[in-house]
Amino acid sequence: MGETAAVRFRLGIPDTDLVRIFVIAALTICCILLETISLSQPISLVSTQLFFIPIIYAVYVFGHRGLYVAALCAIAYQTIGYFATYPNTDSLIAISSEAVLFVVIGVVLSFFFEKIREGEVRYRTIYEHSQLGILLFDLSTFSISHANQKLLAMLNYAPDEIAGKSLPDLLLTPREKERFLERIKKETTTSDFETRFATKTGASCWVNLSWDRIDESTISCTIININSRKLAEKLNNDNMLKYRTLAESTPTSILIVQDGAIRYTNPSFIAFLGYSMQESIGKDLGSFIEPEDHAHYRAFLEERSVKKLGTMTQVFRFVTKSRGTRIGTLLTTPIRHMDNPALLVNIIDITDKQHLEDQIRLDNERRRGVIVTVAHELRTPLQPILGYLNLLLSDPEGFGIQDDTKKILDRCLTSVDRERQIINQMLDLSVLESGKIQLARTDFPLAPLVKKVLEGGGYASRAEVTVDIDDAVVINADSDRLYNVLDSILTNAVNFSKAPRKVEVVYTSGTDDSEHLISIRDNGVGIAPDQINSVFEPFQLADGMTLSRKYDRLGLSLSIVKKILEMHGGTITVESVVNAGSTFTIHLPRGSAP
Repeated sequence: MGETAAVRFRLGIPDTDLVRIFVIAALTICCILLETISLSQPISLVSTQLFFIPIIYAVYVFGHRGLYVAALCAIAYQTIGYFATYPNTDSLIAISSEAVLFVVIGVVLSFFFEKIREGEVRYRTIYEHSQLGILLFDLSTFSISHANQKLLAMLNYAPDEIAGKSLPDLLLTPREKERFLERIKKETTTSDFETRFATKTGASCWVNLSWDRIDESTISCTIININSRKLAEKLNNDNMLKYRTLAESTPTSILIVQDGAIRYTNPSFIAFLGYSMQESIGKDLGSFIEPEDHAHYRAFLEERSVKKLGTMTQVFRFVTKSRGTRIGTLLTTPIRHMDNPALLVNIIDITDKQHLEDQIRLDNERRRGVIVTVAHELRTPLQPILGYLNLLLSDPEGFGIQDDTKKILDRCLTSVDRERQIINQMLDLSVLESGKIQLARTDFPLAPLVKKVLEGGGYASRAEVTVDIDDAVVINADSDRLYNVLDSILTNAVNFSKAPRKVEVVYTSGTDDSEHLISIRDNGVGIAPDQINSVFEPFQLADGMTLSRKYDRLGLSLSIVKKILEMHGGTITVESVVNAGSTFTIHLPRGSAP
């Protein structure tokens, strides 16, 4: 056994081919012996056609290589015939013709067998390597005779486990077996039959079956695995259910508008306007909008038709069924509905918010009116008091004022002047909030303005002030208003700095060169992170009552600064570290008025 395996290994010939070669050799030798005996002993029962047996077999199993056997048989037959019939010319010619016929028959058969083999290999390759599952089963018993690797992998079966198994047994449920049997009894040729197979482990696998007859008793069935598609459809259906639930339960009105008409609306829109579903579907959305807003709505739709992508937002007034008015923010997004362009419309009810904003605006106007009235009423009696105090202090000896009395009057003058400044700030803030001030914008160099502020406030004598501003920097703004801004920020910087007081004024250009940045940095007490957002609000003191009293602050200067910068189209930001200092940065846009 070991020697046979070694010989087979050396020759590289499979066992099957060795057996075939042995059979062909035996048949060939038998034919040669029989033909030799037949020619030497006249036996009419032995025919030369016996040589076709090894030739046909060799060509069938070995293809064109079997022609060597045909040639060998032809040579052997011709050699034996020549020895037996020489010098009979007719016999020699007949024997040569028959020898040639052996080769011709071998060539013809080799050609046809190769074509048959190529077709068989082609279809077997398709069968074995197809991306579709393929099986053959008996029409009467439904017994599976063949199944390709794709189907075996699909159901996790081994070839011997599925062979002989009944096809209905592969179906998952009795109901699906019934459906299959009903279908195949009616139609022996069908396609797109969706059902579920059970894998070897019992798991469900959705498949699409198509079958057709091969012959009277055999059916070829093609199986497509649609499990992923079914799972995706289930997930999609689940998602659609979730989206519908979300749309039905959201407080925001959701509509689908197509060709100007409402195709879908959720319950929130019904509650928003009071119209029923039947009264809303098919109606033009514009018919629910306040007539005074119709022109505005048409302009919005025209802009929406131009802008194909993205979400557009606008506020409109809507008329309810009870003839009331509701205010809503309309958001539109292009979508496709039933394979046609449409708009997904969301309406956010802001009626209560709008009413609240209107009330707040009225309250603010009343507050400003009260502040202006109170400020005027307070400033009126302060004017004569300031006049009398200045008059007395201008000539204390002439009025017989002693030194102690003079000190008291000085304190009074300082307090009255502080009250006057507070009243002026209150008036300035009220006027700024009213929006009635017009800026007198001009182009001017920044460095001289900063120098003027420093000299006017005497800041250089109270702190070490460093200025880093190029003389070529020119700003377009209201110089008087910007003077007030810089003066207010520098006052805070100097007052809140710690000894030795250091203040820096630095100019930089924005990263995209679109704005001016003026930073004022101090080394003062700083601002706590939770108080930074409130320092620009009126009457808000980030440092609490202690520091506000210490530095005579009311909490209005930074509010005024912010309002002035917003009028310029700019803003102000602050960075601060407690006990390390703060940096206030003025942002002003380049160019002319916004």
